[in-house]
Amino acid sequence: MTDHITPEQTIDENSIIAERRSKLAHWRTEGIAYPNDFVPEHRAGQLQNQFEAEDKAAVEEHNVSVSISGRMMLKRVMGKASFATVQDATGQIQFYINDEGVGADVHEAFKHWDMGDIIAARGVLFKTNKGELSVRCSELRLISKSLRPLPDKFHGLADQELKYRQRYVDLIASPDTRATFIRRSNAMSALRNFMMENDFMEVETPMLHAIPGGASAKPFKTHHNALDMEMFLRIAPELYLKRLIVGGFERVFEINRSFRNEGVSPRHNPEFTMMEFYAAYTNCEWMMDYTESVIREVTLRATGSAVLNYQGRELDLSKPFDRLTITAAIEKYAPEYIGTALDNEDFLRTELRKNGVKMDDPQIKNAGVGALQLALFEEVAEHLLWHPTFIIDYPIEVSPLARASDTKAGLTERFELFMTGREVANGFSELNDPEDQAARFMAQVAAKDAGDDEAMYYDADYIRALEYGMPPTGGCGIGIDRLMMLITDSPNIRDVLLFPHMRKED
Repeated sequence: MTDHITPEQTIDENSIIAERRSKLAHWRTEGIAYPNDFVPEHRAGQLQNQFEAEDKAAVEEHNVSVSISGRMMLKRVMGKASFATVQDATGQIQFYINDEGVGADVHEAFKHWDMGDIIAARGVLFKTNKGELSVRCSELRLISKSLRPLPDKFHGLADQELKYRQRYVDLIASPDTRATFIRRSNAMSALRNFMMENDFMEVETPMLHAIPGGASAKPFKTHHNALDMEMFLRIAPELYLKRLIVGGFERVFEINRSFRNEGVSPRHNPEFTMMEFYAAYTNCEWMMDYTESVIREVTLRATGSAVLNYQGRELDLSKPFDRLTITAAIEKYAPEYIGTALDNEDFLRTELRKNGVKMDDPQIKNAGVGALQLALFEEVAEHLLWHPTFIIDYPIEVSPLARASDTKAGLTERFELFMTGREVANGFSELNDPEDQAARFMAQVAAKDAGDDEAMYYDADYIRALEYGMPPTGGCGIGIDRLMMLITDSPNIRDVLLFPHMRKED
């Protein structure tokens, strides 16, 4: 996508900027530009809420003195009186300015101020005949000069790419964007509170790893100069969090930033937020129940309902989530596979080839039946899982950190949670057998040597930690950005990231 700005628009903006710089230069000659000695005592949103039910006479009777500051979003000069709509972090309020209130010189200066300027006032509240809460200004100051024009007040930033690149302008111009990130903040608070209410302790683990571990993903590489060693930005905090379980912290969680050197799409950002949590003496079944509770409760606290409308379609989180095996999901959502040879490697490879899967991909080329079933599920069923569904019983070969099932050969006690056609969470009974884990790491090393650049490294220190003994443990990771897409009804992951990664502007 390109920035849809015409040469005429560029020339016009440049002339506006030049004019505003001239005003700033004049302002500097009159005293201190960009003063920092005004501290507002009131907020627009709180004042609007406080006096919403009061009529004109009642507000006048209260005779409330206020001091308030914000960005000028609208300006009307009407001879002897002027009006400005001012926006702070909580909402908007109107300033009423005249010679009698602020003096003829200040009023005249105001007439040359621009939309986007940050201004401050002291005065008394009143309501206009139309019922608009306003400040009758007795003092008015220019606090910060805006050199660049704001986007059209009716359309905001029309170019979606500009909204992502210039989020600071998007936040000024778009109430919907501000509402999205306020809701995200509220949801994050609800998430933390719910975890602590259930006796989980919040912890912080390293973001620079000597060995990237905890997930199958391509890491970002960097170099530590003082130690003269290659390091990696973390792809997951899992192995450090499980070290803490070994150390005796029985319930831990981390809301973490992780990094994966992979593609950018409406569902992926190379830097993302997830929450991982681990609880001793629990298992996969407990984790599914708890994960369901987390998502339902956080949604309820953040939005007031466990039933969402996502992109025009209902998403009901109030009902028990479905649970299906990989093959059961294939047969339910792609019924043409009912009664077919889903346990036959040649059949699975043929079907994957029909679906355009590259058969020379190392992950497919060296895959067994279980991994091929998973690949077929991802092609024909995953995108159809709208309502919350746990997919269970993942094969060992694609689950190197999960405990093997005691009753189902070749499978692990693992789940992934899908809704609206995308993965939201991944969890399992943790593998706490150090010898089994060492063997799994060795298999990952062999896969990496065979060309799988997402395979895991061998982490000798993690094996050493397990050798001290880790109690039976369940763990899960929830993709916070994807959850926030649902909670805020956002179609693109960039819509819930304040500053998403973009290509260079040039």
